[in-house]
Amino acid sequence: MGTKYSYRTGGIGLSALFAALLPSAAMAGTVTATAKVIVLRPLSFFVVQDMHLGDIIPGAVGGTVRLFPNGTRTSTGSIVLSGATHQPARFAGLGTPNQMVSITIPAASINLTGPGTPMTLSLFEIGSTPTAILGPVPSFFRIGSAIGNFNFPVGGTLAVGGDQAAGTYSGTFTITLNYL
Repeated sequence: MGTKYSYRTGGIGLSALFAALLPSAAMAGTVTATAKVIVLRPLSFFVVQDMHLGDIIPGAVGGTVRLFPNGTRTSTGSIVLSGATHQPARFAGLGTPNQMVSITIPAASINLTGPGTPMTLSLFEIGSTPTAILGPVPSFFRIGSAIGNFNFPVGGTLAVGGDQAAGTYSGTFTITLNYL
């Protein structure tokens, strides 16, 4: 039995960076917070948090942003990392103790679209020991928990074009998990 889940990854929000540079008046207001719980059932699979690649400042040359499963980021080329709002995607599920599970990402890459040229997100990396790049060929893991629950993070590598247009970019990717 396979469970397939598709979800939207967080984009790159450069607008927040530019808004922070503008002067602001003192103000008070009301905010709303969200409370969330995930109820696991046997043979379930859920998204716990979406991937957010964070804020970046593009340069003339472009480059890559790599978000590791442990939440750290690096960049290449002329990309400058900004802010601390990045996070890997995180998934959770419930099988049985010692059960084998296969996991795939059918598409090796996806496009994040926004106001400028699409950017490619690829090299989806699962936070296992050791870490592994996910793709169309199944990877396998054994559920090590005594009660059958598990969770894992997923990061990736984003290709950013030279002088990438400012704005928010987003896309979706599918992870297929099969309890064996």
